[in-house]
Amino acid sequence: MDGIELEILWSNLISIVSEQAKALQRIAFSPIVREAGDLATAVFDAEGRMIAQAVTGTPGHINSLAAAGRHFAEIYPPAALEPGDVLVTNDPWKSAGHFFDITVYTPVFRKGRVIAFFGSTIHHTDIGGYGVGAGARDIHEEGLWIPIAKLYEHGQKNRLLHDIIRHNVRTPDHVFGDLAAQGSSGRMGGDRLNTLCDRHGLDHVDRLAEEIIARSEAATRASIRNLRPGTFHGACTFDVPGGDLVTLKSAVTIDNRAGEIVIDFAGSSGPSPYGINVVMNYTHAYSTFAIRSCLDPDLPNNFGSLAPIKVTAPKGCILNCEYPVPVNARHVVGMYVPMPILKALYHVMPENVLAEGAGAVWTIQINGKDESGRPFTSSMFNYSGGMGARATKDGPAATCYPTGIAAVPIEVLEASMPIEFTRKELRPNSGGAGRALGGDGQTISFHMRTREPWLLNAVTSRTACAAEGLGGGADGAPGRFTVNGCKVSEARKMVMQPQDEVMLETPGGGGYGAPDAGLIRSVAE
Repeated sequence: MDGIELEILWSNLISIVSEQAKALQRIAFSPIVREAGDLATAVFDAEGRMIAQAVTGTPGHINSLAAAGRHFAEIYPPAALEPGDVLVTNDPWKSAGHFFDITVYTPVFRKGRVIAFFGSTIHHTDIGGYGVGAGARDIHEEGLWIPIAKLYEHGQKNRLLHDIIRHNVRTPDHVFGDLAAQGSSGRMGGDRLNTLCDRHGLDHVDRLAEEIIARSEAATRASIRNLRPGTFHGACTFDVPGGDLVTLKSAVTIDNRAGEIVIDFAGSSGPSPYGINVVMNYTHAYSTFAIRSCLDPDLPNNFGSLAPIKVTAPKGCILNCEYPVPVNARHVVGMYVPMPILKALYHVMPENVLAEGAGAVWTIQINGKDESGRPFTSSMFNYSGGMGARATKDGPAATCYPTGIAAVPIEVLEASMPIEFTRKELRPNSGGAGRALGGDGQTISFHMRTREPWLLNAVTSRTACAAEGLGGGADGAPGRFTVNGCKVSEARKMVMQPQDEVMLETPGGGGYGAPDAGLIRSVAE
């Protein structure tokens, strides 16, 4: 395919999926989607291979969405679909790792055949069950499990599935509003793709998809061949809700003859009794993101560029969990996946990696009644700690690597539920010292405007184990989670009283590099 034509078509595809993402954010009900950007959108070929993703979204969603394509194709191949069909699932092992992330997959028809799919994954306000927390004892306590099914058939609602969803969630209007937003954005993507085909005289996009995927894979393999071959090791230990310690170990093997990288997590912790276990899709998503962000981040992220990166983990370990372990707070462990990989890559490309950061975002969900006695369930909202320092740059404060989602503004939260924030500020000196400084965490405190007890799901981590510095840099400060000034470490929902004050002090990132004599840097200076 002519290079100029290919570039024009490629830029059009990126514009289409990015417009899909913007449309989804504009019309979504959930604040975490609308305000924080906790979503992913992508276009797939007729075989379910991801061709292009939007310029926004989280790696855990985007690369899990890429894996979901093949599962949809296995259950509903193009020949089994008709115009107006829309597919859906929240199966943790076939999509994004927990029930709250629902994936909607919309086929695009042209001249009577499926030429592509538009997919999206977003975090929904509620899916029934336990809520966003780590306290469930098995996956069946965590909420509604939607197998791969048709959400719409021939353009009509699948009434049985809609009724099942409506009867199993606390906020059905919000859930169906978000599902409608996903379906609408997918149809819009299909309309735009058909317009693109009209403009360029294409009956399908098979050849375009094959060209993009093949070139992306070849370029990724070429970048890997430039690296020093061998097997390199890294490890990361951190504490999780309830106080347990989790260790992730990685062996990163670079085969520059084949142009492949293999990441093996053998030796990592076993399964947890709490809902922090991670499915392989999610482990693969953050593993490939860690490699891609260091290796050649300007290359397209699609089926081709992901293919040369292989990820393995022992069956049943915390990073390759098996049914029926709980998984609802899988991000608590999953967002640490890049850290042992970056430590291994430090031996190969030290200038491209960063020190350990705060790790997972601290997630809050609240249930209760307002001062008028009306019940409410909040969407989850997140707060980040400091990012680890880079070789030549300080780590940004209150910025979470690797998820990249924004915090929902406190004004939006106060307008949507009976919460009052009394403090939100950076946490000085919490980043580690070094040649480059680790990013600072932040301090947030709040209480609820209510006359009755309320329930708090608070999913924290790194309150005991600090983010390690790299190359001689100092560790960051661990976090603190307190209620009325008393330290708390709890995996299950907590019953709170009307006047209780909750304070979150998120961890700081590690510093990078031993400072030169006489040039010791710290935030205090």
